[in-house]
Amino acid sequence: MLKRILYICIGVTGMSCTFTACTTPALVEKSVNTSVPASYNNSQDTANTATTKWQAYFTDPHLSALIDTALQNNQELNITLQEIQIAQSEVRARKGEYLPSVGLKSGAGLDKVARYTNIGAMEATTNIEGDREMPEPLPDFMVGAYAKWEVDIWHKLRNAKKAAVLRYLSSVEGKNFMVTNLVAEIANSYYELLALDNQLDIVKQNIDIQANALEIVKAQKEATRVNELAVRRFEAQVLNTKSLQYSIQQRITETENKINFLLGRYPQPITRSSQAFSDLKPGNIQAGIPAQLLENRPDIKQAEMDLAAAKLDVKVAKANFYPSLGITAGVGFQAFNPSFLLKSPESILYTLAGDLTAPLINKNAIKATYYSANAKQLQAVYNYERTVLNAYIEVVNQLSNINNLEKSYDLKMRQVQALTQSITISNDLFKSARADYMEVLLTQREALESKFELIETKMQQMNAYVAMYQALGGGWK
Repeated sequence: MLKRILYICIGVTGMSCTFTACTTPALVEKSVNTSVPASYNNSQDTANTATTKWQAYFTDPHLSALIDTALQNNQELNITLQEIQIAQSEVRARKGEYLPSVGLKSGAGLDKVARYTNIGAMEATTNIEGDREMPEPLPDFMVGAYAKWEVDIWHKLRNAKKAAVLRYLSSVEGKNFMVTNLVAEIANSYYELLALDNQLDIVKQNIDIQANALEIVKAQKEATRVNELAVRRFEAQVLNTKSLQYSIQQRITETENKINFLLGRYPQPITRSSQAFSDLKPGNIQAGIPAQLLENRPDIKQAEMDLAAAKLDVKVAKANFYPSLGITAGVGFQAFNPSFLLKSPESILYTLAGDLTAPLINKNAIKATYYSANAKQLQAVYNYERTVLNAYIEVVNQLSNINNLEKSYDLKMRQVQALTQSITISNDLFKSARADYMEVLLTQREALESKFELIETKMQQMNAYVAMYQALGGGWK
């Protein structure tokens, strides 16, 4: 009996498929471009810094402790971890849709049928045992099992499950990409904090230098070698530099609290080693070849998973144009008296049915879903290509940035050395009346600015070192 039902359904399905296949709308398709340049700078060296674990890449123990704490407590990262659990639950739900569902059912009821009806008349003349009539009112007791199954002829349910699996994997890659960004953001903020500490030290040193110069000018005024204007100009310079230290202290507080926020904790001092900041040197960077970005960058892998899922969504939407075959079955016991429930075969009931449904008229909703799925697939294609292009450009930019910052730092170092020497020279010339006080003020200001720029360039070097690691796809393994 079951085979006969299946054969009939399959035959009708074949005819329906022939009819609906001719009416499936045509779509605009686009193939994804997965090609990347062969190299960054004509080098085929495959050694890649992205494979280095962040614990080995960032050797500062204070920075490592901060990153480790953030990976445990960062709220945004923990929210993403819950999204992974949601995606995993979606996989389970989709998997259950194409498997048969079986359940148990039991029930009891009471029914009184009017005597002067066809059913009532039949019940009145029905003898159950001997001359015993059917009870009135009529109880009804039932216990049994039932099953439902949609036969996945066109792999609609199976493709939906595969798409859910791909989106689960995509969420994992999204978490990895967030880890990469989190590690980079903490490292950049940490190096910014070290730079601010060093700038604050430079300001305090310059306050002492300018205060000494102010005392010299006051002595020169007592000796009538300069006027009150010189004293006021030097005093204004000292006050301006003193006010600068409070601006830097505010930036230090904000940067510390930014790190604390990333670590998921309330404000507290950040333990750090600021003395050796000027001696920090970016490590050796090995960029490898562009093709390795496809494997190392989590955002590229995430875009790839989303693209594969979008393609399956199109197949699922297309399957809605075809007939769906459902089978329902049930078996159990039913009687008006509980004592008769297990009396077989009289109390046994069973049912087996198959239904075949296919869209025929007014398929606008199905077409809309189909077109929407295809548009999302095209979006996924463009997003994948954009992500790959962006990754390549980020690496090229950082390679150039590291090279230019290295040259810039060397020149600024020489500038600081020259201006630092010029402070002593200008003070000596001023004491011997061979230089104007404005030259002393200008020299001190230029020396302070050059030292600030040197620290700023060192911070940019370290940020480029971090950005290069991030661009190559490091930090999440």
